[in-house]
Amino acid sequence: MSSPSDLLTRAVETVVPRDLAEKKLKSGKPIRIYLGIDPTGAKLHIGHSVPLRKLKAFQEAGHEVIFLIGSFTATIGDPSGRDTLREPLTLAKVEENFQTYKKQAAKILDFAKVKIVYNHEWLGKLRFDEIVALASNVTVQQMLDREMFARRIAEGKPIGVHEFLYPLMQGYDSVMLDVDCELGGNDQLFNILCGRTLQAAYGKREKFALTTRLIEGTDGRKMSKTYNNCVYLEDEPADMFGKVMSVKDDLMETYFECCTDVPMGEVKKILGGNPRDAKARLAREIVTLYHGKNAATKAEESFNRVFKDKGLPEDVPEVKVKNGTALIDVLVSSKLVASKSEARRVIEQGGVKMNNKVIQSIEQGIEEGIVQVGKRKFIKIVLRIC
Repeated sequence: MSSPSDLLTRAVETVVPRDLAEKKLKSGKPIRIYLGIDPTGAKLHIGHSVPLRKLKAFQEAGHEVIFLIGSFTATIGDPSGRDTLREPLTLAKVEENFQTYKKQAAKILDFAKVKIVYNHEWLGKLRFDEIVALASNVTVQQMLDREMFARRIAEGKPIGVHEFLYPLMQGYDSVMLDVDCELGGNDQLFNILCGRTLQAAYGKREKFALTTRLIEGTDGRKMSKTYNNCVYLEDEPADMFGKVMSVKDDLMETYFECCTDVPMGEVKKILGGNPRDAKARLAREIVTLYHGKNAATKAEESFNRVFKDKGLPEDVPEVKVKNGTALIDVLVSSKLVASKSEARRVIEQGGVKMNNKVIQSIEQGIEEGIVQVGKRKFIKIVLRIC
């Protein structure tokens, strides 16, 4: 169970105002805290896990936790961190995405002990005069002070009026839930503070904002599918272990703090030793959280066999392929890559080998033997005549 100091420090970027947060937690009374998400994507990575893990810490400390689904706000589109307008979603698509999100997030959060709410239940009922009254609490100057809006104006990119409404909608969630704290990633700070302003305007309890750190991808850049630097919650154990082993050394402390339960005092000792051993410990901890200790042990053994002993992993999947099939088709059908466009990109970057030879052409045919994508994905090709 996390101590009050851990709740406000570990993996935390900002607490506003801190004295209010400390006062509420020291009172000994359970606080009401919520995390809101707009389920706009399908795959969660460990960057998404940071606020989820923080919500879990509050849950385990005996506080009342609420998980809000942005069933209305997702139909507007959150402008946070965006250089372009976000595509709005239908209510049906939001619910479909949430079920996928919930399946993955359940690896962290016990949803049986979480109150789940949908904000279309109140935002969809607001009258226009109520929206105007809501908007009177925030100025245009405050909106334009947001770095992303200022950047878009400087670059001549459009800003929709509906994007100004988004922080108000999220802020109204706080009014309706009447919370002591709103939790979110650090890119949500403006929206969360908007909620603090609105709670005061509507005579609700005083809320503090708590934002968690945004962690970089394995290569030090923004964690993004585009950069192929994400560790996904549903990655297979061996793939997850290998990805963590590729994390840049200077990111290890952040990953330990934000993505594991290892006490920070122990983390300091681990990082003071051999860097390779420290990274292996980090990988074991993360794989254990999502797949269990046995899976982590097997993943480490497989990694060592491939990278230390220069061998092949155990149980390389065998794929029977018709003679004459294009390699690019096999890469997709065997799920070594997600699409033909990704296959082309990986081949062009020299990331595909067949029988230890780097493939240089997207027109390459298949041969019997071992196909390797990146450092950790293998299949064994067996040709069939028909």
